[in-house]
Amino acid sequence: MTPHRLPMHFRRVLQLLPACPRLLLSAPALFISIAPLRAQTPVRAEGHVVRMVGRDSVPEAQARVLLHRVGRAAQGPVDSTTTNKNGEFRFRFVPDTNAVYLTSTRHQGIEYFSPAVHTNPALPDTALFIVVSDTSSSASVELEARHLVVADPREDGSRGVLDLIILRNRGDHTRVSSDTSLPSWSAPLPSGTFGFEPGESDVSPDALRRVGNRVELLAPIAPGEKQLVLQYALPASAHSLDLPFEGPADLVNVLIGDRGARVSGGGLAPADTEVIQGRTYQRWMGPVAAGAVVRIRLNQPDLAPGWLLPALVAGFGGALIVAATRGLRGPAVPPEAGGSAEADVLLERLAQLDARYAEREAETAPAEWERYEAERASLKSQLGALLASRSRNV
Repeated sequence: MTPHRLPMHFRRVLQLLPACPRLLLSAPALFISIAPLRAQTPVRAEGHVVRMVGRDSVPEAQARVLLHRVGRAAQGPVDSTTTNKNGEFRFRFVPDTNAVYLTSTRHQGIEYFSPAVHTNPALPDTALFIVVSDTSSSASVELEARHLVVADPREDGSRGVLDLIILRNRGDHTRVSSDTSLPSWSAPLPSGTFGFEPGESDVSPDALRRVGNRVELLAPIAPGEKQLVLQYALPASAHSLDLPFEGPADLVNVLIGDRGARVSGGGLAPADTEVIQGRTYQRWMGPVAAGAVVRIRLNQPDLAPGWLLPALVAGFGGALIVAATRGLRGPAVPPEAGGSAEADVLLERLAQLDARYAEREAETAPAEWERYEAERASLKSQLGALLASRSRNV
């Protein structure tokens, strides 16, 4: 048999597994390390807002763009501007060395984010892109890949299951639900499982839920790729599980530590093994057709260390963090702005000022331009003070 190579993105997941002597099933906290910058050195952040149209994109004029600060103690929008006729926007600000900065815009009710802004004054970030798209409740979403890792029994005999789902929207419209109470996407979970804990994914944990024996996604699905990480469990009395596929999947991977485990159905075939934390995992892989059922039969090997499944979770979370820094497409979950109406009012006044004066210095009387700059500086100062007060109260 010709050996099959594990897909590169999945190999990266396995290579990032840390030793974690914890029995928790939750993903590890994300800590961001930011290199220190010289104090009070302003940086530039410039870019474009474009809207997808077929295989092309067009500039989005008069779009309101927010600059967000995401810090350990406080987070929220700190500035606002409006794109010109070419979809261009720019910010100039003094960064907090203990924070990350993002830009965002809202289109048809959905917030779209840029990658993190580079805050090195010597290398200004002048090529930011925020890609938005119109919405549709009928936009096609495909199951590009699904990877299941069935862990060995814990001390009570139950098993953890780690499930990585990769969705693909190949069109130019963001998939939304026709009703806010309904999911934008849904799929069956393996039979006989219980519990549900979202891992570090491309969506907020609140956007994923288990309803009966199904997983439901309550978030928009923008053009491009979206990765979901799920955790659930199999009781000690269960020695098998079935996973039905309502639609086709380009690739399915199943990894099991049991030597005598068997996987059948869906066209999956044995592939090369994988070694995780010193333990060899058997693997099956292949495409799965719509309507097929993948059946997994388990043995009862020796009890595994309690930290093995959390290590797998950490690996998936780490891989997704790496992918995010490379600019995964699609709308992100906006950082909490603190919920203050006062901040919203200040940002709205900034947006109104910018819509009236931005890019119009040459046609504005000097005295009027000075008043605009002074009022804008005052509004930004009030925003900064408001954010600082929140930070002290955290």
